[in-house]
Amino acid sequence: MHPPSKTIGILAVTQIVSWGSLYYAFTILAPDIGRDLALAPEMVFGAFSWALLVAGLAATPVGMLLDRYGGRHVMAAGSLLCFLGLAWLGRCGGIVSYYLAWTLIGVAMALTLYEAAFATINRKFDTGSRRAISILTLFGGLASTLFWPLTAKLHTVLGWRDTYLWYGVAQLVVCMPLHLWLGSDPFRRQGDTVGKRRSHTLAQALRHPAFWTLALAFSANTFIFSAMAAHLIPLLEHRGQSPATAVLLAALIGPMQVTGRVAEMTLARNMPPQTVGKLTFAMLPAALLVLALPGAQGWAVALFCVLYGLSNGILTIVRGSLPQALFGREHYGAIAGAMAGPALLSKAAGPLVGAAILGRDAGPVLLLSVLLAMSVASLVFYRHAMAAGAQPHCARTFDKTTV
Repeated sequence: MHPPSKTIGILAVTQIVSWGSLYYAFTILAPDIGRDLALAPEMVFGAFSWALLVAGLAATPVGMLLDRYGGRHVMAAGSLLCFLGLAWLGRCGGIVSYYLAWTLIGVAMALTLYEAAFATINRKFDTGSRRAISILTLFGGLASTLFWPLTAKLHTVLGWRDTYLWYGVAQLVVCMPLHLWLGSDPFRRQGDTVGKRRSHTLAQALRHPAFWTLALAFSANTFIFSAMAAHLIPLLEHRGQSPATAVLLAALIGPMQVTGRVAEMTLARNMPPQTVGKLTFAMLPAALLVLALPGAQGWAVALFCVLYGLSNGILTIVRGSLPQALFGREHYGAIAGAMAGPALLSKAAGPLVGAAILGRDAGPVLLLSVLLAMSVASLVFYRHAMAAGAQPHCARTFDKTTV
């Protein structure tokens, strides 16, 4: 078995490459894809949303596979599918093959991105899984920083088709061997859990009220972040910022995500993830309220970007650590996958719904109002989930040694 640092190092590299090639590259390459295939923008972006839907539908069965076989072979198989899907995408000639390629990529996303990596960490580490997830998300945050300029350069030299082909090759020759290098997981007798407390099965978790309210909380939050990722700059311009200033202020979000994750690892390292989640979910409505205030000045928009970035950065860690804290580690993959499914569906819907709202009269104001209402709802759902999770019948497996 590898020491924790080596496991985290392996997953850090594969997460950066996977997020960069499967997710972030599309933003740069989408316009040329539409021109080359003679597709309207909604059809081009619709395929990407479809891939996220497929990833959401595949999340639960993939989680079951991870619980049974571990990340070594499951994530390696995902890297192979990444290669096939990206190579297919780079050679597609029409709308049917284009959507089929993104279908395969959607399955590959479920097998290789954060949820699969978190489940792998959970199986490998008896203690320290939360800290390992925090460290991994720090590295994962570099994916856009590295792959947006890299994709822009490759696109200029090679075109979108060969860029995707080479990204597929990187999955085959870099990520697949690294995933196989993860090695086998430590042996545990069935029923062993941290602290010797009983873990929930997937069926038991699905019957627990904390599961569904927490899934709704994550889903609402993900919808907001997804919609804002696509429409943030127009919203900031509507709040009175020039295009250049809007881009400059939006650039605060990335560093704030990293700052939030560092703070979680240091200042909040001795807090239960339930408590960290309360602070994280509360920051989002506070951020949107600041942005929605009439006559918001530049400082208010900057404050929004700071709070929004902190919340988004820490939420990834909370999403990875809470399922184990509430339901145990033995069936973590299946439970976390089922919980991630609705959030991935929301991630696909956010940009499309946001675009539909912005197309209406007073669209920016209406969109901000909808997102603010959803952020408040997500906080209410989260607090209800934590209240339900604190009941005696919920098998809490949080152990301070995992912090």
